[in-house]
Amino acid sequence: MSGEPIKPRSGDAVSAQAGGAVPQAGMSTTEDIAAFVAKAQAMSPHAPGAKGRLIFALDATMSRQPTWDMACALQADMFRETAALGSLDIRLVYYRGFNECRATGWISDSNRLAALMSKIDCRGGDTQIGKVLTEARREAVASGVRAVVFVGDAMEEKVDELCAKAGELGMLKVPVFLFQEGHDAVAEQAFREIARLTGGAWCRFDPGAAAQLRELLRAAAAYAAGGREALLKLAKTASGAARLIGQMK
Repeated sequence: MSGEPIKPRSGDAVSAQAGGAVPQAGMSTTEDIAAFVAKAQAMSPHAPGAKGRLIFALDATMSRQPTWDMACALQADMFRETAALGSLDIRLVYYRGFNECRATGWISDSNRLAALMSKIDCRGGDTQIGKVLTEARREAVASGVRAVVFVGDAMEEKVDELCAKAGELGMLKVPVFLFQEGHDAVAEQAFREIARLTGGAWCRFDPGAAAQLRELLRAAAAYAAGGREALLKLAKTASGAARLIGQMK
């Protein structure tokens, strides 16, 4: 894809799509967890004046093309929402096809993000939410992340493994906001648990409901740029923000 894909680090296991693929990670030891928590706390993105950083993750499997197009049209709203709160950087992460999971570099311009997204087509394949959570953990330690947004409609992985990764993000104080399209019960159960473990929130939106998704994305962006106070302020006038803040710890 165009943009700045992640390059695997030496020693990392990677997916079949090596160039720009998101590295996979095994289970962490107690010492590993303690080390990355300590490092992340030392460079907390929640410190006053810190730049807001949001990972925007999307399921780009074949069934998702209509929602991908909708998210592409709505992503600029996230930047606009944060204009009065401070700057926002977004890292797009997506998976599709056979074992392909990719990410852009950090982007601070909505036009650039839209241009990148417009070049990506959806392809059939299984979900790879575990890789999204692994990438979020890596970035939380490497450069600081305030929040993760995930938009999808299915979950086809081992839920216990996803929960272990979610628990690590929770220790890093990185909430995951999961926005589910449709009514898949298996996905809902997993998404709710990931949200609980990270201190984030789960919300459903109706298929093709651009207005509902817009409100949710605006709320997540407000949190990423201005923290809990910004989300509380937005919740007074926006239903999407109220839905998020009502679930967050």
